[in-house]
Amino acid sequence: MTEDQRGSPERIASAQRGNREALAELVREHYAEVFRFIARRVGTDLAEDAAQETFVTVQHQIKRLREPAKFRTWLLSIAHNHARNAARKAKRETPMDLWTAAPSAEGATLDREVLRSALQALSEEHRQVVVMHELEGLRYAEIAEVLGIPEGTVKSRLHHAFVQLRARLTGEGGTR
Repeated sequence: MTEDQRGSPERIASAQRGNREALAELVREHYAEVFRFIARRVGTDLAEDAAQETFVTVQHQIKRLREPAKFRTWLLSIAHNHARNAARKAKRETPMDLWTAAPSAEGATLDREVLRSALQALSEEHRQVVVMHELEGLRYAEIAEVLGIPEGTVKSRLHHAFVQLRARLTGEGGTR
């Protein structure tokens, strides 16, 4: 089993063959992660519906999953698309509720509001890769797959996002 999969290969194969209990087990196993992933992009008010839509899509599309070892990345790609659709439907900018279900940061040197403000000042493209890498713990290749962009673009966006964040957080100005 790979780190990306987080589910037994047998369970995924069984769900692909139409076993409803195996699919239900995959939903139970991954629902909280998907909800947090979406909530960080569109806020908790829209996350529940988008998470439900994600798993409806999974139910309909799981037979098309060609690489079960990449189940988690495939799942988060679907969740990303539903989060983006939810934000469009709400006709508002994605609020990026970064602290939804995030661990407590007791003793953190940065004030959450200062960090939230600095992240909100980033472009959507830069904010997405920072959240996926730093909060979701996705690797460059996984982010690239979720967003449908080259891995080099992920690295470049992260670099530029961190340069901008550093400048804002140290008071050295805005963007570069």
